Amino acid sequence: MSVTINQKISDFSTITMQGEIDSQSLFEQDCILFFYPKDNTSGCTVENNDFKALYHDFKAMNVNVFGVSKDSIKSHIKFSTAYDLPFDLISDESTELCQLFGVYKEKSMYGKKYMGVERSTFFIQKGGVLIKEWRNVKVPSHAKIVFDEVQKLQNSN
Repeated sequence: MSVTINQKISDFSTITMQGEIDSQSLFEQDCILFFYPKDNTSGCTVENNDFKALYHDFKAMNVNVFGVSKDSIKSHIKFSTAYDLPFDLISDESTELCQLFGVYKEKSMYGKKYMGVERSTFFIQKGGVLIKEWRNVKVPSHAKIVFDEVQKLQNSN
């Protein structure tokens, strides 16, 4: 089962750099989950740094930001430390969360097919209702596009 706009997201538990967390705790306030393929790769580093640049603006709107990938907690800690990321990273080695959000997909590189994370971002309202999704996104300006849209959505409520 995948997530659906304007529907509550099924309960789940996951692990962050801070420890285990459940969906109720994750969605105590509005939340951005951005899924990316891999720590320490060029596009993913740019994307994380772009969300870092807007982190305090998101926080000023009471929006938590979490990055999600299949990387281990150990990898996340090294990546986060290297780039001084202010937000927590979720490790989804089992791909359970990626599958819930429908971002674990068949991909192709140099003609070779493999399973991987499709770069996607989700805005979840306090309480766990999915409000907006951006799927198969391109990195340039993506974080700013998300910020602008979240600002509009919050101002319309």
